[in-house]
Amino acid sequence: MLNTPTLKEQIHQANVTVHRFEAKYYELLHPEVYSKQEQKRVTAQLKTIDKQIENNQKNALDVGAGTGNLTGKLLQMGYKVVAIDISAEMCVILKKKYAAYLPDKLTVINLPIEDLSFSEGKFDLVTGYSVLHHLPDYLTAIQTLSTWLKKGGVMYIDHEASPFYWKNEPSSLASFVKNLYFHSNPAINSLYFQLIGLKVPTIDYTLSDYWHKKAHALNHHAIEQVFKEQSFEFCRRTDYYQHATWTPNPLFPIYRLLCRPEMSYWIAKK
Repeated sequence: MLNTPTLKEQIHQANVTVHRFEAKYYELLHPEVYSKQEQKRVTAQLKTIDKQIENNQKNALDVGAGTGNLTGKLLQMGYKVVAIDISAEMCVILKKKYAAYLPDKLTVINLPIEDLSFSEGKFDLVTGYSVLHHLPDYLTAIQTLSTWLKKGGVMYIDHEASPFYWKNEPSSLASFVKNLYFHSNPAINSLYFQLIGLKVPTIDYTLSDYWHKKAHALNHHAIEQVFKEQSFEFCRRTDYYQHATWTPNPLFPIYRLLCRPEMSYWIAKK
């Protein structure tokens, strides 16, 4: 009798497979992460959060660290960082990029969140950028991460679809603009990749981005409830517009004017 993989196992394996293919192209394939505007926004956000942490000992956990988008910024801010990721290939790249910080300031762990164990209240800051939608059980993950965060510490979860991402816009014009904008971004990026001679591999994100689907979108109300159940001092979701192309999309100003923001981040202080 064959053992059928559980959904959890399928999602984990899908993420391992996708990021094995993506690793060496990752930072080129994702302008929505590495555009100048997004990098500037995230850097400013981390500096603001840094000031909110009480008795900050500069110990951070970066979950789903990838190639080090947040890890590198935290290291430059003086944090000692534990960076974890399920992708061995991503971890290799992260180690190479920040080899100067190994092993005193940076620890890289190649494991899924479910297989980790840290002492209660170990970290001043827990971060996760573009991670929740990859996890089999993101609500339990937030609960677990909360136990590793100290009292007075902050959890920062960013780059997740807002509740408005999948909803219809209030007007037919706004709906038309949103649909056109969403379809134009991949076309603009595809043209850019052709111009620079990058042959992008075909990647199936069906299971790896499990919670980035209209059929089962992230439940932000449930996320808020987890923070409240874990007795966080405050939790706040902020929605924002992202720049998703390497070259400017002329539709972006119109989209931002007429449509609701498609992305969101959470800041929660324990």
